[in-house]
Amino acid sequence: MKLEQSNILVIGGAGFIGGYVVKELLKHPVASVIVYDNFARGKAENITLALKDPRCKVYENGGDIRDLDILDAAMKGMDYVFHLSAMWLLHCKDFPRTAFEVNIAGTFNVLEACVKNKIKKLVYSSSASVYGDAVEVPMLETHPFNNKNFYGASKIAGEAMCTAFNDRYNLPVIGLRYMNVYGPGQDQTAAYTGVVPIMLNKIEANEAPTINGDGSQAYDFIYVEDVAKANVAALTSDVAHGFYNVGTEVQTSIKKLCDTILYLKSSDLVVNYKPYSVDDTRALVQNRIGSGKKATDEIGFTYNYTLEEGLQKLIDWRIETGVDKRK
Repeated sequence: MKLEQSNILVIGGAGFIGGYVVKELLKHPVASVIVYDNFARGKAENITLALKDPRCKVYENGGDIRDLDILDAAMKGMDYVFHLSAMWLLHCKDFPRTAFEVNIAGTFNVLEACVKNKIKKLVYSSSASVYGDAVEVPMLETHPFNNKNFYGASKIAGEAMCTAFNDRYNLPVIGLRYMNVYGPGQDQTAAYTGVVPIMLNKIEANEAPTINGDGSQAYDFIYVEDVAKANVAALTSDVAHGFYNVGTEVQTSIKKLCDTILYLKSSDLVVNYKPYSVDDTRALVQNRIGSGKKATDEIGFTYNYTLEEGLQKLIDWRIETGVDKRK
C-alpha cells in the first residue's frame, strides 16, 4: 500500500496511541489525515501540533463509533482507516455493557462502514489481552486465547469479526496485538491509568512505590512511538490479512521496572510489597511477553527504544509539561 496522496481516517486519533499514529502519518506525503474521536478518552493536546499541519483536521460532525450514520459519512472519500477507539481494560471491568457497545458493536460498525466505502485497508488495534496468561514465552501469534476479562473478550470478538469481514467481503484488515504501551501523553493521573504512571506519581511525591505480590510478574513494555510505527508498517505492508504482536520480546518484571524508574529518578525510596486482593487474582496475568518475529518478517516492524530510553523520554516529558510538580 502506498501513502502518497492518500486520505486516511484515524478513529480514536486524539487518544494516547492515536495521536502518535496521526503524527507518524504526517511524516509521509499523504493528502489528508482526519481524526475521528468523541474525546471521551481522547484529548485535544494529543493532536495540537498535528493540527498545525493543514493536511490534518478533526471530523467536526461527531466522532463516536456507535453512530453508524456519522461514521459512514466520515469514511466517504477515505482510502485507509485506523481503528484505535476502545474502552480501556479496567473501564470494561466496571462497565461491561458499555464495553460491549463500544468495543464490539462499535467495531462491527467500523467494519461495515469500511466495506460500504470500499476502504483499501483497515488497521485494527487489538491487544495482548487476548492471550491472557502465557503458556509459553515469548508468545507466538498462535498462542491460545486464555483471556478471562471483558476487555480481552471484546478484542477477541473484534479480531474474529475482522477475519469474517475479510473472508466475506475481501476487506484487507490487519490486527495489532499491543503489549504494555507507555510514553508521553498517556493519562498520568486517572483512576484507570497504567502501572508506569502510577509508579512515577508515587516516586515524584516521595512516596514508596507499591508492588502487588513479590514483583516477579513480568511483561513486555513498548514505547508508544514504536507502536505508531508498527501501525504505519502494517498499513504499508503487502499483507492483506493477519494479526501481529507489537512488543519488544524483552521480559521485564515489575520489580525490575520499578528499580529502573527509581534509578532514573535517582531515588532511594524503598519498594512496598503487598499481597494481591481476591479480586486481583481472578484474572491475574503473571507473565506475558510477545514474540516479534512474525511482525518483523511479514510487515517489517522492529522496535527502536529500550525500556530505559523510553522511560527517560517519559520522565523528561513529565518535567517539561509540569506533570512532575516538584520544585
